Amino acid sequence: MEAPLPGEDGAMNGSGGERNPGAPDRPPAEGEGRRRVLVVDDTFLNRRVLRAMLRLDGHEVLEAEDGRQALELARAERPDLVLLDVMMPVMDGYAACAELKKDPLLADTPIIFLSSKDEPEAKVRGLRLGAADYIAKPFNAEEVRARVSTHLELRQLTRSLKRLNGELLAKQARLEEDLRAAADIQRALLPRSRQPLPGFSVAWRFVPSSMVGGDIFNVHGLEGTCAAVYMLDVSGHGVPSAMVTVSVARALSPDGGVVLRGGVATPREVMRELEREYPFERFERFFTVSYLVVDTGSGHVRYTSAAHPPPLLVPREGPARVLPEGGALIGMGLVDTLEEGEVVLSPGDRVVLYTDGAFELTDPDGTQYGLERLYELIVRHRHLDVEGLCDRVLQTLHDYRRGAPAEDDITLLVLEYRGTEGAH
Repeated sequence: MEAPLPGEDGAMNGSGGERNPGAPDRPPAEGEGRRRVLVVDDTFLNRRVLRAMLRLDGHEVLEAEDGRQALELARAERPDLVLLDVMMPVMDGYAACAELKKDPLLADTPIIFLSSKDEPEAKVRGLRLGAADYIAKPFNAEEVRARVSTHLELRQLTRSLKRLNGELLAKQARLEEDLRAAADIQRALLPRSRQPLPGFSVAWRFVPSSMVGGDIFNVHGLEGTCAAVYMLDVSGHGVPSAMVTVSVARALSPDGGVVLRGGVATPREVMRELEREYPFERFERFFTVSYLVVDTGSGHVRYTSAAHPPPLLVPREGPARVLPEGGALIGMGLVDTLEEGEVVLSPGDRVVLYTDGAFELTDPDGTQYGLERLYELIVRHRHLDVEGLCDRVLQTLHDYRRGAPAEDDITLLVLEYRGTEGAH
């Protein structure tokens, strides 16, 4: 080891070191906002040289004579970077580095090893212990300043990224809380009774995707023997879509002012009212909807679909067919072209409503399930009761995804007409 030399002021203690090697080189007030660098070297001259170099860039310099003193000073002062000699008495640089990295308050502090050894093995050992860099003696001032500056900037960037990541995680937690609340509201809008329609057997399944979507459906009794059945899908996901969903569901309730105007409103009248209340420029959302007015006594159904996947009519016997009458989606100002259809159900006939999530889902290879395959699945299992049919469809779709989460809400509603006997 080199013999210690006097400092710039010539002050020496009995062991050949400075009186206070750990003290900052300037008063704290002057150093406010500057970056602290801890220089650890048992040779006084080396510390003086490094101190002079670092002061050129305005850094505050702390000094320690060995690894143990470096640990004490680092824990007390929390430096921004450590320049650490390898060969020192009491505790060498490798041991000091290992201890610094164990301390959770100091683990992210960059450490640059200083050594006259330039062997690859020495460098690898230091890097494996967590050091950020390695500088060989004798020192080159420009190299030292450049490496110190680089690692200080990297640390600052790392801290900024951690802070931003923490803020993002906090925002994500708040968003997830909002989404859970929106999902609870969405579920609360589903039918409350398992058999909400006299004269019909009714079953449904609602499988929300990982994000709150815009699917909703319901069955409402109207005047006399009439009832309204609807299913809608608001564009997009998340809280904004869920809020529009809640609003539309409220508008479609019997006391919402849309479906009862001087008696039972026709499907076309309901669509026109929705178009007036929910133009795209108001909410920046559009939605599709199937809307049916059902006479529970006679089985007469009047219906229309505003760009929603058409209802599927599955008779007790014979071929199934879609109910295609409809028109443009809500929000684009085109409902005047919308058409209505009518059908009279016989006992045992079914009407199936669904959203696009039930047929646009894909398997892990990206192949879509498809609408025709969904129709074939529903018809093939029409011998099952309505609950069994819903279970079979959902299980088939789950198997097709091979357990992967659904990309979109999957919604299915099955109505089976039982006739006047079923109304009692």
